[in-house]
Amino acid sequence: MKKLLWMALCASAMNLQAQTKKELTQHFESYYKAMRQQSDVQGIINALTHLNILSPDNLRRDTLAYVYASNNQHIQALNTLGIEENETDSDLAIQVKASSLKAIGQLPRALAQYNLLSKRKPSPYLVYEMADLNIQLGKDNMALLLIEQGMAQATEEMKYAFYERQEPYEVSLKAAFLYLKGLATFNKNKEEVAQAIALLDEAIALSPNFNLAQLSKQALAQRKTEEN
Repeated sequence: MKKLLWMALCASAMNLQAQTKKELTQHFESYYKAMRQQSDVQGIINALTHLNILSPDNLRRDTLAYVYASNNQHIQALNTLGIEENETDSDLAIQVKASSLKAIGQLPRALAQYNLLSKRKPSPYLVYEMADLNIQLGKDNMALLLIEQGMAQATEEMKYAFYERQEPYEVSLKAAFLYLKGLATFNKNKEEVAQAIALLDEAIALSPNFNLAQLSKQALAQRKTEEN
């Protein structure tokens, strides 16, 4: 009799726990929906965190990491996903890993993630990111190969955003590649200042608002003047 009573109590407790979990999940799903409608980033993060604890789900986890990364909380995004190369990761997870690793200065790891994503979804935008990372890593020959590949793929309509000013701005993707080509050309041979400036001039001609290219041109022109 005691054994039957104990089993009944255990079954009742388990049923209550399942019911409570279901109610909590429904509550945080409603909370998540409300936070999205209100564009409350911290609320979205809180809701997704609770939902992932109550009912672990890879899509929710990846979404949480994306929200972290979009809010410049890159360490939190990487803590959510990990930093390993994983063939079973979703495209979104790889994208978040790549951009967050780049943001915190883990350039070789970021490049590996961009390479992985590029194999799945080839894009001139990914080629640009890989070329940029190769330049930062001192691999100018590889960067130049990627730049030529990207320029061949880029169309006139494609734009790339820059954020070094208070107000972000967009330039032609082709202009962005020319800017990288100018940097890589100069890095590879410091005596090629004139050629690098000419490439930056091409970039500025395509996108006259290209502030970063203008600043780089000024720095190279100053260097050329000092050498002469």
